[in-house]
Amino acid sequence: MADLKTAPSIDIQKIRDQFPVLHQKVNGKPLAYFDNAATTQKPQSVINTLVDYYQGYNANIHRGIHTLAEKATKAYEESRKVIQRFINAAEGEEVIFTKGTTEGINLVTATYGRQNIHKGDEIILSGLEHHSNIVPWQIVAEEKGAIIKVIPVLEDGSLDMASYRNLLSDRTKIVAVNHASNSLGTVNPVKEIIELAHLAGARVVIDGAQASAHLDIDVQELDCDFYAISAHKVYGPTGTGALYGKRELLEAMPPYQGGGEMIKNVSFEKTTYNDIPHRFEAGTPNIADVIAFKSAVEFVSKQGKHAMAAYEHELLSYATERVGKIQDVRLIGTAREKVSVLSFVINDIHPFDIGQMLDARGVAVRTGHHCTEPLMNHFGIEGTVRASFAVYNTMEEIDSMVEGLERIVKFMK
Repeated sequence: MADLKTAPSIDIQKIRDQFPVLHQKVNGKPLAYFDNAATTQKPQSVINTLVDYYQGYNANIHRGIHTLAEKATKAYEESRKVIQRFINAAEGEEVIFTKGTTEGINLVTATYGRQNIHKGDEIILSGLEHHSNIVPWQIVAEEKGAIIKVIPVLEDGSLDMASYRNLLSDRTKIVAVNHASNSLGTVNPVKEIIELAHLAGARVVIDGAQASAHLDIDVQELDCDFYAISAHKVYGPTGTGALYGKRELLEAMPPYQGGGEMIKNVSFEKTTYNDIPHRFEAGTPNIADVIAFKSAVEFVSKQGKHAMAAYEHELLSYATERVGKIQDVRLIGTAREKVSVLSFVINDIHPFDIGQMLDARGVAVRTGHHCTEPLMNHFGIEGTVRASFAVYNTMEEIDSMVEGLERIVKFMK
């Protein structure tokens, strides 16, 4: 077994003690949870916030004048301020609460996209994209007669930036890319991507789902036009997230959905829409989970994102070295800049079989195409085994996974 190594100021045992789900056995073995790119586990502080809301001040927000409604509204809007600071938006009104990154991207395509994309216009995506940053653009492109172009992926899993420059033209209206790949962990040079897109007159949409727990996000410094994140990727609840948009763009966009909250006045003759961000938050929102999103961000802030990222990098480096030495392993995605995602295949063994056999040993990994079928096709594979690490994982857990992989290879050969 390896000695547990930690980054300065990170007390891993103290962190692990905050996550109740980690302290269990799966198939008689201690759980080693390496499916963090799919969803992270939740600290007790987030769980407590959910319970406190439902037990103490469950009420609808914004329009009520009674005590519980005012308390719920205050907590909800405090979350908006915390998310604003988390991504360094200029103002809280530029933060729209959504169901997550997928809805954030769909909101942009259905409003800004339908309003501004026309026949013959071009939309640039990357070969690393999750389906949620491909399909919504395909829908708009088909509807409007626009053309989708794709930034190629190099053999190491990084983007071919020379090709990207060549794709840009005065016909480019949208560039939509992820900040970090959910399948490979590749960190994209989004600052450069945004600068080049703006020089061509295009707007930029960033899928920040995988970046939010690992990388500093400063939407003002990046100068992106839209940036979408999910709470459940950053130790928060499922079913909520946030979309950042520049004020001038949001104010010019039509509503995404109709209903309560997104209006100022309604008559059968005419409806006057609400100001941002409420214009894009129709109906009763996911109040409890939005409030708990604040607790998740506060958990990250308390640990320190830089310290967390440094430790996660140690985990990734250790796992990459150990897994890479296993017989017949092929690592998929070896870019220099990565978040803590390790994807690989083992010759002649289907990823699903590997995943099931690891689960029998209490090791949870993700297998399949990870909602990136075009990327898997690019590498000529059906899918990968993906181990993704968070701050509560340990070197010892990686040793357990490696031991399991070595046994699988020996058994299957």
